[in-house]
Amino acid sequence: MNIISVLLILSCLLLLGSSRLHVAIRVVAAQGLLLGILPIIRSMGDFTLGIWVLALTTIVAKGVLLPWLMSVCLRHTGIRREIEPFIGFGSSLLYGTALLALAVWITARLHLTPAQVPAVPLASSFFAVFVGLFLMVTRRKAITQSLAYLVMENGVYGVGVSMSLDFPFVVELGILLDVFVGVFLMGNLLFHLDREFEHVDADKLTELSDVSDVAQPPSAGIDHPRGRGCHMVEEDA
Repeated sequence: MNIISVLLILSCLLLLGSSRLHVAIRVVAAQGLLLGILPIIRSMGDFTLGIWVLALTTIVAKGVLLPWLMSVCLRHTGIRREIEPFIGFGSSLLYGTALLALAVWITARLHLTPAQVPAVPLASSFFAVFVGLFLMVTRRKAITQSLAYLVMENGVYGVGVSMSLDFPFVVELGILLDVFVGVFLMGNLLFHLDREFEHVDADKLTELSDVSDVAQPPSAGIDHPRGRGCHMVEEDA
């Protein structure tokens, strides 16, 4: 489990320091595969049908299906890189180190014994949640924010598996279904945004209300140019 946790931490750091969106999608897919293996290792040989269904569903949904949907969105939008984030990639790695320390500190404050909850997987899952939240507020592209949502959900899933395997797998499958629907809707929204506005920069979408106010036609009255023309014609007559 510790090896999977270390790989999860390294994948989150790679997301913080990389600008290539296709690399980010592959990293998120790798996280899904790692999290799919986690319940099998966590069960410590006590395999049940629920464990296998949960692991298989996680691998298919998080490791294959959701990254494939994001790849389709990436091809339709034609975006290749995350350009000019609110916080640079080098600074993001520094913040990521601080977030990792925060995750370790929170795990230590829980005072859980290794027999109850393994500390390293729990800390790495907290770190994934923090990285997902950080990416959502510091990246401009809507597709990157969608990937950040997946990373955050991966962390929530990891926390649930690390805390207890007695959690009903049906609820976990319901969470996966919610994530699938959310990513499908986000992909559909990204496609229509790119087709309508020719960009998917989330910060530029806030300017739409200002543009609509400027584009409103002037109301009829004495300031309307046609109205002034009519008055001038009447005076000349």
